[in-house]
Amino acid sequence: MRAFSHLRTITRHHNEVFRLCCRCGLFWRGFWHDFSKLSPTEFFAGARFYTDGTHSPTVEERKLLGYSRAWMHHMGRNRHHFEYWVDYQSGKGLLPVEMPPIFFCEMVCDRVAASKIYHGASYTDATALEYYEDQKHKYFIHPATASHLEYVLTLLKERGEDALFDYLRVYARQKKEVKGE
Repeated sequence: MRAFSHLRTITRHHNEVFRLCCRCGLFWRGFWHDFSKLSPTEFFAGARFYTDGTHSPTVEERKLLGYSRAWMHHMGRNRHHFEYWVDYQSGKGLLPVEMPPIFFCEMVCDRVAASKIYHGASYTDATALEYYEDQKHKYFIHPATASHLEYVLTLLKERGEDALFDYLRVYARQKKEVKGE
């Protein structure tokens, strides 16, 4: 039963991210979003640690194990997570790297969709910003990415989804070199 509930939650999330990515003009990013959640490493952990669909099963996995193998698998394969954008720099160690526009936009869609799915009827346009503000002191994120994320989530809160997606549609078209794209 938990496996079915988990599958239903990730499907609802995927569909919402797809819908939001389409509003940014990122059809393929939305289509392929989070397919790694169907891999055995992520899916079986998600089903095992699924609770009530109000938060990620990785939270429960961390409580039991002290880490989340599913999350490490997920963020290492999905460039829409700022955690993916960390690299070793000679003489400095690990440092966050600024996210390219298309992955930044997908991240925003992911955050808004997660807020909608996890908060249900209590969701407002302020929910994603409130979550970010509550958690940002824990993040290892490039300062420019963090500042931009706060800006767009504030835009959502103050002016709504139409203004946010008008902005992201233009921003997503910016070309910053990403090897392998």
